[in-house]
Amino acid sequence: MDVDQKRRELDELKIRVSAIEDQLGSLAPPHWQAQGYYAAYYATTGCLLGIFAAMVSLLVNVIGAPIAGKNALELIRVYLTFPLGETALKLTEQPGHYALDDGVILAIGCCLYLFTGMVLGIPFYLVLTRVGSRYSIIGRLIFASILSFALWLFNFYAVLSWLQPMLFGGHWITDPKLLPPWVAAATHLVFGWTMALLYPLGEYIPYRRPTEVS
Repeated sequence: MDVDQKRRELDELKIRVSAIEDQLGSLAPPHWQAQGYYAAYYATTGCLLGIFAAMVSLLVNVIGAPIAGKNALELIRVYLTFPLGETALKLTEQPGHYALDDGVILAIGCCLYLFTGMVLGIPFYLVLTRVGSRYSIIGRLIFASILSFALWLFNFYAVLSWLQPMLFGGHWITDPKLLPPWVAAATHLVFGWTMALLYPLGEYIPYRRPTEVS
């Protein structure tokens, strides 16, 4: 065989390979992509971002509490009144001195706080992505501030104000002597601001195959 015949055979083989590839591509299942608002994805990312937002709000409270003359872990002590009732208030032997020797209880309190942030992060981020996506970063911070105050009012005065007395016989979390309203509001505000700042990390970006990109 001469060289020209070999090249013709090679060209025919290339055409054959290309045809087989096209046939395989038509038989492959279609590439799935979310249509419309991907609520399940944003609920999952909101859950994850809620943990980080709760970490930041707790850290700010730990740093700011001594400035207000409170113990750094005062928020956790008051927060533990929900599962422990009035017993949690006895974790301090003297005003301003934390006397909790069992680190397990403290760890449980912090974990409950982070778990609460995880749960609240789901509806918070769903609303933020539904409404706040159209705003700039400043607009999202303003919207998150409004949403945070609404969340604080709902949690404290629409739920905890009656739920804690019903379950544990007291209203320690909503008692302004134990937890001033401005502290609770500021904690929610820091949570909301963190969610707004972390917003881009949870955006849904559909996967594109290399062939689609090219």
